[in-house]
Amino acid sequence: MTFTEMLHDASAQNQSLLCVGLDPEPGRFPEAMRGNANKIYDFCAAIVDATADLACSFKPQIAYFAAHRAEDQLERLMQHMRANAPHVPVILDAKRGDIGSTAEQYAKEAFERYGADAVTLSPFMGFDSIEPYLAYHGKGAFLLCRTSNPGGNDLQAQRLASIDGQPLLYEHVAVQAQGPWNKNGQLGLVVGATYPAEIERVRALAPTLPLLIPGVGAQGGDAVATVRAGLTPQGMIAVNSSRAILYASAGADFAAAARQAAQATRDTLNAARP
Repeated sequence: MTFTEMLHDASAQNQSLLCVGLDPEPGRFPEAMRGNANKIYDFCAAIVDATADLACSFKPQIAYFAAHRAEDQLERLMQHMRANAPHVPVILDAKRGDIGSTAEQYAKEAFERYGADAVTLSPFMGFDSIEPYLAYHGKGAFLLCRTSNPGGNDLQAQRLASIDGQPLLYEHVAVQAQGPWNKNGQLGLVVGATYPAEIERVRALAPTLPLLIPGVGAQGGDAVATVRAGLTPQGMIAVNSSRAILYASAGADFAAAARQAAQATRDTLNAARP
């Protein structure tokens, strides 16, 4: 089963558009674990178990593991998700962007070492920085397109004067991803929930690509506007929420609270379906 098929099936089975982000910060863990980086796996595995029937995907952010020398715990977590939530695809949030043999090594890391179903990439070094990932048939790659941070305007909202019609840079990325770069149907796009109008624009330019949409929850993105702008019968979306779910409670009930927060977000997203 390809990543796109897994995402579609998990969304249907769990009646969900919610991607649960796994960004472990030991300083925010429940009191019994707080400050202990050796508990990253335990914390994240509990979140996975509590939300596996509510999510269309999981998204571990690799920096939150690597910063604490916890890559081995990420490997264990990936194995745990495979064993306990095999129907939910895993997107490794790495935002890699390099060329040639280096990109090949990053692809090997994502798909062979960690066994991810998809990975996030920066496309700004061009197609040859993406191509090594597409050698892994059936795997997915989400390209940064219109991100939710204010500084995204510095490049993404600039016009390309040398191209007919002078599209904005993020529009050009969307067109390339929908068209010539998507040779095996493996690409998706990352579009921030804080810009609903841009989500709508990306969807118009890339009508069939899955969209990974961060920024709902702690970052303040409008869940209802996000769904209405991005979800169509031809185009799937996975709306990510991380901190609002992970840290819904600082007590021993953190997993139960995470489940409640995930369920509330899933229900809000479902209520906005066209």
